[in-house]
Amino acid sequence: MALIDTDIAAPRGLASRLPPRVQAWLNGEHAAAQRMAGAAFMIRIAGAVVIFLSQILLARWMGGAEFGIYIYAWTWLQMIADIVHLGLPLTAQRMIPEYTQRNQMDWLRGFLFGSRWIVFASATLVAAIGAAAITALTPALDHGTIMPLYLACIALPLYPVSNMLDGLARSYDAVKTALLPPFVLRLLMLIVVMGGVNVAGIEANATTAMAAFALATWATTLLQLALFQKCVASQIPGGPRRYDVSGWLKTASPIFAVWAFYMLLTYTYVLVLRQFRPAEEVAHYYAAAKTLALASFIHFAVSAAVAHRFAAHHIGGDRDALQTLAASTVRWTFWPTLLTIIGILALGKPILWLFGPNFADGYPLMFVMAIALLARAAVGPAERVLNMLGEQRRCAMVYAAMFAVNLGGSLAVAGPYGGMGVAVVISAAAVIESALLFVIAKRRLGLHMLIGR
Repeated sequence: MALIDTDIAAPRGLASRLPPRVQAWLNGEHAAAQRMAGAAFMIRIAGAVVIFLSQILLARWMGGAEFGIYIYAWTWLQMIADIVHLGLPLTAQRMIPEYTQRNQMDWLRGFLFGSRWIVFASATLVAAIGAAAITALTPALDHGTIMPLYLACIALPLYPVSNMLDGLARSYDAVKTALLPPFVLRLLMLIVVMGGVNVAGIEANATTAMAAFALATWATTLLQLALFQKCVASQIPGGPRRYDVSGWLKTASPIFAVWAFYMLLTYTYVLVLRQFRPAEEVAHYYAAAKTLALASFIHFAVSAAVAHRFAAHHIGGDRDALQTLAASTVRWTFWPTLLTIIGILALGKPILWLFGPNFADGYPLMFVMAIALLARAAVGPAERVLNMLGEQRRCAMVYAAMFAVNLGGSLAVAGPYGGMGVAVVISAAAVIESALLFVIAKRRLGLHMLIGR
């Protein structure tokens, strides 16, 4: 049974009038993967624009103090939601191709159905515990934060379900279903609701903003669920379901560890710099890092497009296709990333100036940070390949070691050398990380995942 290609199929009317060779290319795996990667990249760019716009509007409507309270509650929601899914969204692109290739439809139906309910149940339980904790801690909490935190608990049950649907939909190449609701539609709905609140003369504060976000989370996640159900309804016949919850969690745990350490790597610099340097310097570093991070969307897009394809080729024993795809994805990742970084660096000062006149002080940092992005792009989606092909434990060990290097190195240099010292440490760690991922992929899987070949 082949994985479907609902969202990214080539236009049939046009394709039918093209020469046979061109039709074959358009219908081939590489063209489909490139279309999916391109769609994922464009959606993430659109999402970045929308979130930037939403933050500006919310800050203007609410004022700095209320916006700060909203961000505080929203950050707690983000952090907890990315834990309570137990790593199941990260395993979907491995489990679905495996069950599909082996024609284990009972297990496939069980995973598609059961994974969503496990995530929902886990998130609901944690939301209830969180609400109880807020009640118990009410005397110690700032009065203005209490209701936004309660509303974050209301949003929590559906927020990680959206992550789960993201992982499931990617496995069927349904990139629009996977990414549009959480990255674009949710924030657009937030803007519309808060705009209506502002026009109606209702006080725009952290409570109304978090209520709007909770409403947007439930509405867009239910829409995403409906779209996914439509996507797979005609492809998977009805029948009994079988569940292997312990097996799913066992598979998920090391992949989840990789992701958790990666997230820690992402935020280490902020946590450390806040301890040693002035707030203004931290802001300059953050603006430079987030501006340059636009280039990382390419890595995300390629990984989103091909992870399940690696798993399918591995399960099917198609070694040639696996090697070809590995080499192709490295090229798809590196060259566009390089060109994007060049463009961002060329426009870096004007972009940073948009944050404020003094933010251009962070411009030199971008050249050092670019080394980390290029190092990771040079090995393509190597981390996803290792996770999909059974080397997730070694991958987790690499990320754990690099987190330790990052944390220790940043603590050592943040005080005397500030943001530039931290940037050097992070980029050096990224080079080592990429080298280790390349070596593991080469020795354990026989895949040459490095640009230049």
